[in-house]
Amino acid sequence: MPRATPPSDLPSGVQAGPQLVWFKRDLRVFDHRPLAQAVAAGPVLCLYIYEPELLSAADFDAAHLQFINQSLADLRRQLQRLGGDLTIRSGEAMQVLRDLCETHGIRQIWAHEETTNAIGYARDRRVRAWAKASGIRLIEQPQTGVVRRLQDRDGWAKLWNQRMYQPLTPAPTRLNAVPEPSPGALLSAAELGVAGFERTELQVGGEGIARQTLYSFLQERGENYRRGMSSPLTAFDQCSRLSPYLAYGNLSIRTVLQAATERSDQCRAAQVAGSDREQSENWSAWRQSLSSFQGRLRWHCHFMQKLEDQPDIEFQNMNRAFDGLREQQFNQAHFEAWCAGQTGYPMIDACMRALRQTGWINFRMRAMLVSFASYHLWLHWRPTALYLARLFVDYEPGIHYSQVQMQSGVTGINTVRIYSPIKQVKDQDPEGKFIRRFVPELDGVPDHLLAEPHRMTILEQSFYGCQIGRDYPAPIVDHTTAYQTARERIHNAKRSSPAREAARAVHQKHGSRRRPTRSTLPESPTRKRNENKP
Repeated sequence: MPRATPPSDLPSGVQAGPQLVWFKRDLRVFDHRPLAQAVAAGPVLCLYIYEPELLSAADFDAAHLQFINQSLADLRRQLQRLGGDLTIRSGEAMQVLRDLCETHGIRQIWAHEETTNAIGYARDRRVRAWAKASGIRLIEQPQTGVVRRLQDRDGWAKLWNQRMYQPLTPAPTRLNAVPEPSPGALLSAAELGVAGFERTELQVGGEGIARQTLYSFLQERGENYRRGMSSPLTAFDQCSRLSPYLAYGNLSIRTVLQAATERSDQCRAAQVAGSDREQSENWSAWRQSLSSFQGRLRWHCHFMQKLEDQPDIEFQNMNRAFDGLREQQFNQAHFEAWCAGQTGYPMIDACMRALRQTGWINFRMRAMLVSFASYHLWLHWRPTALYLARLFVDYEPGIHYSQVQMQSGVTGINTVRIYSPIKQVKDQDPEGKFIRRFVPELDGVPDHLLAEPHRMTILEQSFYGCQIGRDYPAPIVDHTTAYQTARERIHNAKRSSPAREAARAVHQKHGSRRRPTRSTLPESPTRKRNENKP
C-alpha cells in the first residue's frame, strides 16, 4: 500500500478545545484528513447522524442501511481501539449538531465535502448557515477529485491529478475523546422506519473488508479485469467490487488510485526484469487491466463533477431540448415488468433479478438495463433511475444521474447506444450459465434457444418444460419494432436545431477534456467503446 504522511499543518485560525468530526459518506479512519486534523487540534467527538429525511427519500433502501450499519460497526471498533468512540444520533442534522455543540462547548466542526442528492445539498446549506450565524467554524475538506465552485472544465484533469497524488493521511494512533455518556446504538431499518428489505448476498460494509477487497483485486483477481468486466459471468469476480466502499467512503478514491499506480509500477518493473515469455504476457495483461481500472477511477469523479456543477440533473434532462420526449408516454405495466425481471427477455430479467438479490451488477449490464427501459419500453429515465438507486448498494448520486441520462440519450453529447438484449446473450452468456442461475424457469431450455425462448414451438416448449406465457412471459415488446422506433425518435430529436444548440452548451459545461498523459502526472509512490447493434 502507498505510504501515508501525517498532516504537517492545520488550517489557519483553528481554535484549541473540543472538536466535532461529522462522519457522513466517509466511514473510515485512514486517509481521513478531517479526523486527523481534529485529533491534532484537541479532544474529539466523532459523530454519525441517522437523518430521517435522507432515510425516507425515494432513492434510499434498507439494503443501503444494512451496508451503512456494518460500516458504522467497523468504524466504532476502530475508534474505540484509538481511545474514542462513535456517537450515534437520529434526527435533523442541524438540530443534532447544535445540541452537541452547546452541550460540549464545541466551536469547530470537521467534515468532508459531499456531492449528494438534493436533500443532502439542502441539509448542507442549512448547516452552513446555522454554523455561520452561531459562530461555529465548519471546516470541510475535499475527499474526491470533485472541485467545488468550478468555473470551467478546462484544467479540471490537472486539478484531479494534483488531488489524487497528494500524500495519504494516516489513521490517528491515539485520540483524546470528548466525554459523551450516551454514545448511542446502531438502529435497524424497523427502528428507523426504512422501507425495503435486507439482503443476504450484499457485500459487507466496513473499512477492514474494503482494504481486503482492494488487496485481492490488485494482487489476485484483477489480471483479467479488462477482458472480464463486460460479462456478468466473470464480472462478479474480476471487477474490483470496490464501488460500494468508495460510495460510503470505507476507502478514499485517492487510496485506491495510488495503490493501483504502485501495483502497475511493480508489474512494469517485473515485466522489464523478466525473461520468460509467458510471465511477460501475464505482466502485460496486469498492466493493461490496471490501466483500464485507473481510467475508470478518473471517470468516477468526472461524472460526479457534473452533479456538483448542475444539481438539477437529478430531476431534469441535462439537455432541455429533450423535455417532453418521453414524459407523456409512461407505460406503468412495462415499468413494473422491468422492475420485476419479467420482460420476456432473458438477459434483461436475469440482470434485474441478480441486482435485486445481490445489490450489484457490472457496468455493461447496468447500461443495458437503462437502455432497454429508455428505448425498448420508452420510459422516462427519472422513475427508472430511482428504482435502480434503491437496488444499487453502491449508489452514488453524482455518477448515477449522469450515467442514467447518458444511457437514455438525453445529454445530446454522447453516442446513442441501444443495446440488443438478444445479442447480449450471445456475446456475454452464450452457454446461459448466468441466465439459468437467476431465471431458473429457463433451466431446461437449450443454449441455442435461450436468447429468444418465445420462438420455441409448442412442442419444444412442452419438451423443455417451459411454456411461454405460463412459466416465463412472452416479450412485452417486439425487439425489432421497438429498436427501430426508438432509434428514429431519438435521432430525430438529437438532430433538431434546439438539441444541437443545447448540446454545445452541455459540452462546454460538462464535456470531458483531453486526459493528461502519464508523463504529465505528478510523481507517484512507486475506452474502449463497444457498439451494440440488433
